[in-house]
Amino acid sequence: MTEDNAYIDILNDSIAGYFRDAVLITLKQPRTALFFLRTVWRQKKAAHTRGKWQSNGVHVPALLIISVTNKCNLRCKGCYAYAHEKRRSKGDELDDRRLRSLVAEAQELGVAAILFAGGEPLMRKELLDITRDFPSMIFPIVTNGTLIDERVIAQFKQQKNVLPVVSIEGDERDTDGRRGRGMFGRIRDVMEQMRTNGIFFGCSLTITRSNFETITDPEFIRSLTQSGSKLLLFLEYVSVEEGTEEWVPTEEQRASLRTKMEEFKAHFPALVIAIPGDEEQYGGCLAAGRGFAHISAEGNLEPCPVSPYSDANVLQSSLATALQSKLLREIRRQSGALSETAGGCALWAEREWIRSLVPSKGDIIPLQSLSIPKERSECIGR
Repeated sequence: MTEDNAYIDILNDSIAGYFRDAVLITLKQPRTALFFLRTVWRQKKAAHTRGKWQSNGVHVPALLIISVTNKCNLRCKGCYAYAHEKRRSKGDELDDRRLRSLVAEAQELGVAAILFAGGEPLMRKELLDITRDFPSMIFPIVTNGTLIDERVIAQFKQQKNVLPVVSIEGDERDTDGRRGRGMFGRIRDVMEQMRTNGIFFGCSLTITRSNFETITDPEFIRSLTQSGSKLLLFLEYVSVEEGTEEWVPTEEQRASLRTKMEEFKAHFPALVIAIPGDEEQYGGCLAAGRGFAHISAEGNLEPCPVSPYSDANVLQSSLATALQSKLLREIRRQSGALSETAGGCALWAEREWIRSLVPSKGDIIPLQSLSIPKERSECIGR
């Protein structure tokens, strides 16, 4: 089976479309709108660059996710970073110099955007110094918001290419219950500070079975956009470990979510992105470099943040070399057989097969032969 790359043009058009929408959303802020207008052109150029690398045998994803640290000042229930602590190899985190050179390599390869995650990415004080030096690259930063102070906001104002995305779980009960007492109020205060300073920011909303009604309530969404959020990132809770199976959205909720996303796109002045919901038009999961890949804090190139398996490390090779990973290539070849499951993540459902692709784990197991039992789960969240 060979890789199916027919979806790439659709993906590239979708990425450009998001930035065209960002222009319309920010028309009342001319400088920001002009930035996004220029970004549309830059994205077309980046897509052309990725195409050239593709013709040379190097598959470059449009999005790179880098967990820049495992450290965090919170310990939220269901956090995948903590869930994977035992699975990931222990080692030094990417230092400032390698992180900076990694961004430079990604830009040369035509990566459209680098999403910084963690842990809590803003615990890396040098992070915004790095983003400052790559003004044509887009950097969403998923953060718990607690380290956004006047100094950080001043840096955001100077760097329109940095898009802070603050995690919120719903109302005060849901957010404080998962992140700690008082967190809902702190997040709302941070959002107000960013709104008054004209920062283009967003909210990351992890959808669970229990908070589904709150998070998909139009009045709740309206409250976020009125608070200044111009990006709404909806993440379905994805199984990664035993413990909280009741958090996974039901099939009925997931089906309803598709309709609600279209309504939100039509009625609210914000970019609305659903994961994995938006992936269906691309022929399945976009992990393993089809649309994105993940680099752990230790430099391991992985299919996805929830699939911590790797056969390449960017501390030992260039990014271009690591992207030719046999693990990623084999997952992409089998993408047609990987479809969403009741837990929302095909890579998690087929984790024994993924694990078998890592050299130290033996020969490759035919994907079609796998029959993995259902397990109770604790799920992805930040």
